[in-house]
Amino acid sequence: MLTAGAASLMLPLAACTVGPNFVRPTTPTPAHWALPTPSSLPAAPGAAGSAGATGSAAPSESAAEVAAGAGVSLPPLSTISEGPAALAAWWTQFHDPVLSSLIERSVSANLDLRAAVLRIQEARTQRDISAAGGLPTVSANASYDRERISESTPEGALIGSAGKFSIPGFGSLRIPNPYNQYQLGAAASWEPDLFGRLRRSIEAANAQLQVSVEDQHALQVSLLSRVAQSYIALRSAQAREAIASANLATIDDLLDLTRQRRAAGLTTELDVRNALAQLAQTRASLPAFDLQISQSIHALGNLLGLAPEALRAQLASAAPIPPVPPQVPIGLPAQLARRRPDVRQAEASLHAATAQIGVAVGDLFPRLTLSASGGVQSEAANTLLHWSSLFGSVGPGLQLPVFDRGAWKTVHLDNLRAQEAALSYQATVLNALHEVQDAVAAYAADQQQRQWLTDAVAQNRLALSIAQQRYQSGVTDFLDVLDAQRSLQQNQLALLSVTAAVSTDLVTLYRTLGGGWSAAAAAAPAPAQTAANAPVAPASAAIP
Repeated sequence: MLTAGAASLMLPLAACTVGPNFVRPTTPTPAHWALPTPSSLPAAPGAAGSAGATGSAAPSESAAEVAAGAGVSLPPLSTISEGPAALAAWWTQFHDPVLSSLIERSVSANLDLRAAVLRIQEARTQRDISAAGGLPTVSANASYDRERISESTPEGALIGSAGKFSIPGFGSLRIPNPYNQYQLGAAASWEPDLFGRLRRSIEAANAQLQVSVEDQHALQVSLLSRVAQSYIALRSAQAREAIASANLATIDDLLDLTRQRRAAGLTTELDVRNALAQLAQTRASLPAFDLQISQSIHALGNLLGLAPEALRAQLASAAPIPPVPPQVPIGLPAQLARRRPDVRQAEASLHAATAQIGVAVGDLFPRLTLSASGGVQSEAANTLLHWSSLFGSVGPGLQLPVFDRGAWKTVHLDNLRAQEAALSYQATVLNALHEVQDAVAAYAADQQQRQWLTDAVAQNRLALSIAQQRYQSGVTDFLDVLDAQRSLQQNQLALLSVTAAVSTDLVTLYRTLGGGWSAAAAAAPAPAQTAANAPVAPASAAIP
């Protein structure tokens, strides 16, 4: 009666949920990004005409003409704005169908991403296991026993001697030994969630499920950026190889000119040998470019879950480095926390850690279990279903913690973990802001370098033309021609490298913004909170 009375008093508490409630954390963010102003970016240079030693004015080249000569598609300066950012399919901004195809294939083929999907299913199953704890458990049993009690024991001796006695009017008393026992039974139990321990457990499992989802999003964001960066590296290596091959042809022409002048007695064997050395040096750079091409193709194959050479036929032909768009909207800093998967993952981890406090607090409160069992039991199978064979029991059980130092320490431990998760969230947001700002700065700086290198290449072309004219006129020696050719090749390769860097910088910027997964999911309002997925309080609100 006392237990039943206590249970009746506790049942109204079933709607109570102990532990702190989640409040989505907020971290101060700047109102705007520090974007480069138009005045801080150089205008697209045009190579100024200069007068050569021959006295004639050298023709000028525009930046576009220089870029075309270098084998590079050079767009105008790309500017960043805080307009609404459409980042779910950012790679389409490069307008490269091969790149788009590789990225779309990687989403379904990458092995790490497929493993992340399985981890989501594991977390969902773990959540379902936690939720099953709030349902009644029902079991059934059936058994048959043939038993004999040893007559060497007091109980067995009593059974063995029972046949020696008789009761008037009833005959001899006989207890069979051995005997049969048939039984059919069922049992059920249910633990009401009086103080919300189970609800907090489900809440923590839901949050862990969200952690797995955001981990998959983060892997996808990283994967797509790696595919794009490897593809840009491939196109850059192919363009550098093309530049080296074009320079070989130019040096061959210089070598022929030098041999003709030597045959005419206008120069010496030294100039021929210098030209041959320059030719060999340029040829020596080709294997390095071939290696870079192979490594990029292999890296793309790995990201797509393919054999190293599987993409060779598709990617062997050279193509331009994907150009950047003229405008890059990136949104406002306040939108970053709802878009970056790692920030969302840190928030979900904080949610799970704080919900776990409620689980630990719930272990300090009484736990009520309602149970019932029953069935039929008989010595003979033909009487098993008789009314007289019924047995059963029903009643509540109450577990009341009195002193458990470990349980109190568990609450304190979970509180510390929640505080740590809160700090981790703040650090993740701060790191995200820094990464975006660094990517913006790199994008602007490399564009400036690309513009000036474009001008440098134009000037190198003019210098080489002047040096060749002066050499043919006998005004200067062959070393001036070689120096001009060497400088042109170096700056051409540097221009290609920085052009690739600009495109890679934009890929990095898209990655730091959290692009590459459904932007609609990031912008959608939070789902309605239920007892199973209610938000968790920040660690500062946790109980001591």
